[in-house]
Order: sequence, then structure tokens, then C-alpha cells
Amino acid sequence: MLKKLSPYLSLFASLSTLICCAIPALLVTLGLGASLASAISAFPELVWFSENKGLVFGFSGIMIGAALFMRRYASELSCPTDPELAKACQRSRQVSGVILYLSLGLYLIGGFFAFVAPYLL
Repeated sequence: MLKKLSPYLSLFASLSTLICCAIPALLVTLGLGASLASAISAFPELVWFSENKGLVFGFSGIMIGAALFMRRYASELSCPTDPELAKACQRSRQVSGVILYLSLGLYLIGGFFAFVAPYLL
């Protein structure tokens, strides 16, 4: 059960890094600071993500690392011999791989905007 949920949990965790850092930086860069201000006034809970970005990135990194470990473990397991179940197994592995690597990419983008981009300006 956890093997099937881990890619989705890692995607959710990496999306929180985008809420924290990448999306606000993008909005300000594009000159949409007023949109960011209205989003924060509508959802003041978003400020928590920015204030605790170390915690957010730490949790996200742990989730993505666990998902990578579980994917590695699951790749060594064999699929069922029934043709339909084997096809479903392979499809599930492909979809979870796409979700996992998408979440890793989003995590890296969020990390860049949170920890590297502020020092480049």
C-alpha cells in the first residue's frame, strides 16, 4: 500500500516547495506581485510555508528519498505471470516513475528558488 502511495506523497511534498518559494519568485519576477499579495491575503496560511522553508524542504527530501528507495526495491520484484496483471504491473511502474521524477524535478526547482536564486541577485 505504501509503495503505491509514495510517489503521490512525494509529489504532494514537492508541490509544497513550489508554494513556498518557486511560485512566489516567479510571480514577482513576472511583475505580478499584486497577484501574490492578493493570494497571500486570501490564503494567509501560505506564509507558513515561506517561514518554515527548511522544514518543508527537509520533509519533502525525506519523502522523495523514501519514494526513490521504494521504487528501487520494487524494481527488483517480479510482476505476476498473468498477462493482464503483468501489463497492469508494468504500467503502474511506468506511471509511478513519471510521478516520482516529476516530483524530484519540482523539488529541485523549488530548492533553486529557495536557496540559490536569492543569492544570485
